[in-house]
Amino acid sequence: MELILKDILAAISGVINGLPQGLLALTFGFASVPTALAFIIGAFGNAMTSNVAVVSFQAETITVAGTMGNNMRERLSMIFYGAFILIIISLFGLMEQIVTWIGPVITNGMMAGVGFMLAKVAWDMARKDRLIGSFSFVSALFVYIVTKDLVYTITISVILSSVVYYFMKKDTPDHLKQKIDDRFKLQKLTLNPMVIRGALALVCLNIGANIAFGKINGEIASQDVNIDTLTIISSLADMASALFGGGPVEVIISATASAPHAVWAGVLMMALMAIILIFKLLPKIGKYVPSSSIAGFLFVLGAIVTLPGNAEAALSADAAGSNIVGGITMIVTAISDPFFGLLAGVIMEWLLGIFGI
Repeated sequence: MELILKDILAAISGVINGLPQGLLALTFGFASVPTALAFIIGAFGNAMTSNVAVVSFQAETITVAGTMGNNMRERLSMIFYGAFILIIISLFGLMEQIVTWIGPVITNGMMAGVGFMLAKVAWDMARKDRLIGSFSFVSALFVYIVTKDLVYTITISVILSSVVYYFMKKDTPDHLKQKIDDRFKLQKLTLNPMVIRGALALVCLNIGANIAFGKINGEIASQDVNIDTLTIISSLADMASALFGGGPVEVIISATASAPHAVWAGVLMMALMAIILIFKLLPKIGKYVPSSSIAGFLFVLGAIVTLPGNAEAALSADAAGSNIVGGITMIVTAISDPFFGLLAGVIMEWLLGIFGI
């Protein structure tokens, strides 16, 4: 009984971690109800394959997908086609081979650039809602410095910011009042240079993230994780969600991996998220949890967790010219997107090789 209770608590912890990032997806215009399909596919896929790595809302991918493209149709198309490309790659078992070919310098530089992107989104959110945003920043930074735990950081900063919002909501903007067609509605996808660029950006981001997060979950659960299998599950989830207007979900580092029965705790967590989304509870939660309450967590995730370690790894590698390659990859990713960042890093590495630097 005690073990089952731990499974349930781990699942609830995963849900709490995902809700604020789900609200972030709403602020970018993604519908919540269709996203339930992604969690249903994730739960079914993990149950069938005994995979311990769950899929959920992931701030990095939501930010990239939500800020690229000229309209929602292009953004949904990017998610769909990017996931399709990843499925093809994974069916041939090429995930880890691609990361080996790209190399750790470019991969780390790209992730560091995404850290910049997250920090900028957090700053912009805080500027639009200065009171709640500032409180979120201060509380998130304080909690993370004290605990070094992202679950505590997101939970406490969001709760405290929401309490402040409850007493001050008449004087602060509600960024979730934008009109979202929150139902299952088959989307008309499009294909143009911007969509191709965005799809490749998401592919580049998720190749590194799936391998890193998948292996971390496996280590926590003391189980082997097949990266290609979990990529197929997350990609099918993304395709189903985007096809009906929902947001992206990706592999995350989840507390369920530490549960006594890691697979079934993850399945329960994703099932609970699906129920919350199907019954349209996420937008209702948004009435009490302002979108700007996640600004502090995004800043911590980007500026403290993602950026420093990846930047150090990219800039301090032993290979000749690696600091230049890492720096170029990082900056181009930060000012454009992960695909252009990776492309810039590969080209720079090639040029340095030609000139023998």
